[in-house]
Amino acid sequence: MSQSLVASIYPRRLTRATWLTVLLGWSTGFLVGQEFTLGQWNVGVARAEITPTESVPLAGYGGPTRMSLRVDHPIWLKALALQYGSGDIHVLVTADLVGLSEQMVQKIAGSAKAKHGLERHRLILNASHNHSCPVTADVLWLYYELTHEQALARDRYTDYVYQQYAEVIDRALANIGPAELHFGHGLAGIAVNRRRSRGPDSRSLPGPVDHDVPVLTVISGDQIKAIVFGYSCHTTALGGLSVNGDYAGFAQISLERSYSGAICLFVQNCGGDANPLPRIRGKDRAAIDLAAMYGEILAEAVRQTVQEGSQKVSGPLQSASQSIELSLQPGPSRPEIQEQLPRLTGMQQREYQHFLNQYTRLGKLPSHVPYPIQVWRLGSQLTWIALTGETVVDYSLAFKEKYGWNTTWVCGYNNDLLSYVPSLRVLREGGYEGTTGMHEYGHRAPYDETVQDRITQCVQRLVDKIELGGVD
Repeated sequence: MSQSLVASIYPRRLTRATWLTVLLGWSTGFLVGQEFTLGQWNVGVARAEITPTESVPLAGYGGPTRMSLRVDHPIWLKALALQYGSGDIHVLVTADLVGLSEQMVQKIAGSAKAKHGLERHRLILNASHNHSCPVTADVLWLYYELTHEQALARDRYTDYVYQQYAEVIDRALANIGPAELHFGHGLAGIAVNRRRSRGPDSRSLPGPVDHDVPVLTVISGDQIKAIVFGYSCHTTALGGLSVNGDYAGFAQISLERSYSGAICLFVQNCGGDANPLPRIRGKDRAAIDLAAMYGEILAEAVRQTVQEGSQKVSGPLQSASQSIELSLQPGPSRPEIQEQLPRLTGMQQREYQHFLNQYTRLGKLPSHVPYPIQVWRLGSQLTWIALTGETVVDYSLAFKEKYGWNTTWVCGYNNDLLSYVPSLRVLREGGYEGTTGMHEYGHRAPYDETVQDRITQCVQRLVDKIELGGVD
């Protein structure tokens, strides 16, 4: 380990004699002092490319289908395998994708369990919510009206993504080795609460954001092996016809250039109501330059945290998970749907046809939405709360206030991209993230006012369970 790196991770003054002792200990393979012991962490990291090899429909935005014309930079799946001592291995997989469907999650998680015995609570599947990636399977399926050929391209790409998920998990598990973990927070001012950007009537809305940049650094031997970092902001700086990872992709590229040999993973946090603003539309070169600048700002926040602001993470590694049900408000009746349907077009027509099909198949519209939640605890230094769907920033801020600003990481966009997940405040304010965005996810109506309480209570149960030493 280089002296500059050691000094950044252990920011205390050392005498020349101490340095010689430490360096001698590393070079001869014995450990000198608890502070510098590699400890009991074993970590594996890998990446697998998911860049399309043909023109594909692009994901994330409604309206006319966008077919890709070029690739600005590769997009990736990246996996981090964590084990403390001889304990169970946990795996985080990040993706430069808009999200996953329930069907995709079941297939990926089922494969990991069958092949590696990886229980569901030990696997977090996070997507950056990238809007410059290909459409996959049935993710946001009501958004798109694809031709037969476009649907075939989507299906070919989805099969490729499944293969790469299996491959990246295999690789991460295959290269597990001793490492140290360090955790800290930086700050980056990219995110703007987008609910205030929708015309004069929205200017009075509250504008909370979470500018924290949580950073988990993995050090093995004399180098940084991996960096996991997160941010709460939509990856929507771009909206053209090219494949890329948006600002999060540019940040990962910048960091991997700074730390040769390291794999850098981006985790989307609670960015449901945040955008990188301003944005540029219709001028591709200028838009890419702006997205790259946002990425560089985020990367610099990570670099400064790695160099100056990290704390060593101890064990053990514990986890728990639970799937709860979120209640929906009443939806349209069958006669109301039948009356409206002939007058609708595009996405609205597809939504109402979906509701009519549910009445025909089920006799009713579903009243609840399954909602998985996971919590990982890494020693006393990090409580990692993994929520499902497009969670708004209130969840991140509330859980960090409750469980510790310096020791809590809250991420949304895990598991199924099932809907926007509003706080009670956002639900009562209404608007796209609160109420009007639910139909496009195939749900009959907004969540009822128990939504935030149900999620908060479940997280507390999981934290309590971990503190008692149990898992689900």
